[in-house]
Amino acid sequence: MDDYRAIADRVAADIAAGRLAAGDRLPPQRRFARRHGIASSTAARVYGELTRRGLVVGEVGRGTYVRAAQPPPDLALAEPAPAGVDLELNFPVLPGQPELLARVLDGLARPDALGAALRPAGVAGTPRSRAAAAGLLARAGWTPDEERVLFAGNGRQAIAAAIAALVPAGGRLGVEALTYPVVKGIAARLGVTLVPLATDDEGLVPDALVAAHRAGPLRAVYLQPTLHNPLGVTMPPGRRAAVAATLRELDVPAVEDTIYAFLREEPPLAAYAPERTVLVDSLSKRLAPGLSVGFAVAPAGGVDRLAAALRSGGWAAPGFALEAATRWIGDGTAAAVQRAKLGDAAARQEIVRDRLGGFTVRADPGAYHCWWELPPPWRAETFVAAAARRGIAVTPAGAFAVGSGRAPSAVRLALSAPPAATLAAALDVLARLARAAPDDEYS
Repeated sequence: MDDYRAIADRVAADIAAGRLAAGDRLPPQRRFARRHGIASSTAARVYGELTRRGLVVGEVGRGTYVRAAQPPPDLALAEPAPAGVDLELNFPVLPGQPELLARVLDGLARPDALGAALRPAGVAGTPRSRAAAAGLLARAGWTPDEERVLFAGNGRQAIAAAIAALVPAGGRLGVEALTYPVVKGIAARLGVTLVPLATDDEGLVPDALVAAHRAGPLRAVYLQPTLHNPLGVTMPPGRRAAVAATLRELDVPAVEDTIYAFLREEPPLAAYAPERTVLVDSLSKRLAPGLSVGFAVAPAGGVDRLAAALRSGGWAAPGFALEAATRWIGDGTAAAVQRAKLGDAAARQEIVRDRLGGFTVRADPGAYHCWWELPPPWRAETFVAAAARRGIAVTPAGAFAVGSGRAPSAVRLALSAPPAATLAAALDVLARLARAAPDDEYS
C-alpha cells in the first residue's frame, strides 16, 4: 500500500475513535506535511484520499474539515445497529441483573438507612464494609487482611492512588510493554515515566524487570498477572513465584491489577509477595461500571501512605455506593452475578473460537476479551478504520503499547457489550474483512 494511504489510515483511525470529531479543522497541508515529515505533494494526496473516503470535506478559502459520520453500510450486520457494534469497551451487564441488584436497594431506600449512607465514608470505610470487601477479594486460599483494605470511587482511582503513593514525580514505573491504556494517562498526569517490560506466554519476564532496574532504578511495577489486558495471559504459579522473588531481590514494590481476576481462581501475586504488593480491584466488571467501588489492599506498613494518596486525590468512595456494595456482597448478590458472568464469558469465547477459527487469536477460555494477531498485509490502524466503516469498533494494539517501539499488527476485541447474536454476526464481518486484502477497500 502506498505511504500516503498509510498516513490516511492513521487519520481515519483518529476520526473513528473520536480523537478527531465532526467539524474539526485539519491543519493546512503544508503544516500537515511538516508535522509528518512528508512532501507537500504527499500531504495533498492524503487529503485527497480522505476526501475520497468521505471522511473530510474541503471548503474553498476555509480549509478541510472532518465530516459527520455516515451511517454504517447495510452489509455490516443482519440487524441494523444505528450506534454500531462496540467491541472496544468491556463492561458486562447481564439480562436480569438490574432486577437482581434492585432487591437490595429496597432496604437502603428507608430514610434511616439512606441518611446513614449519604454521609461521607472515608477511605477506610467501616469494619463491615472492610469485612465484605475482604471476602469478595479472597480466592484460592488467599484472603486479605481486613485492616489493610481501603476504598476508592472506582478501580482507576485505586490505581492512580497506588502509583501516586509509590512513585514520585519524575520516577520510573515498570509496566508490561502492552498495558492498560488508562495507566499511560495516569502516569502522564503524575509526571511518572513508564518503562516497558518484556512479556512472554507466561506474562512478565523477570529478567526484563532486572535489566530495566539496572538501567535506572524502578520505583514500582504495575502488572496484571491474571487475564492480562489486552493479551489474556495468566501467570502460572512458577512465574508468579519468580516475579515475587525478583521484586524482593530488587526491593521494588508492585501494583497488582486484579480487575478481571474474578473470572479465574488463581492466588494473586499478593499471596506470593504480600509485604510489597498493593492489590487493586473494583466492581466495574464484577457488577457494572455505574455501580463501581474501587478496592486497594495495602501491604503491611503501607496503609497510611496509600490512604493519604487516596485522600489527597479526592478518590474516596461515596458513602451510598459503598453501602450498596457492602449489601450486595453481604447477601450473596455479587457472588450470584459473578457466577453468571463466568458462564457468559465462556459462551462468548466459544463464539470467538467458532467465528475466528483459522486466525491467530490469543484468548483465555473464560475471559471477556481476546487478542487477534491480524494476517498480513493488514496493519492494526488500517483494520480498525475498515472495521469502523462497517459500524464495528475495535481497539488497535497501539492503544496498549508503551514506549517508542512499533506496536504489533493486532487488535483487542472486547466481547461483553453486544448480545451474543450480534457478537457472532460482527465477528463474521471482521473475519471476511481479514480474509480480504487491504487494497480491496479502495478498489
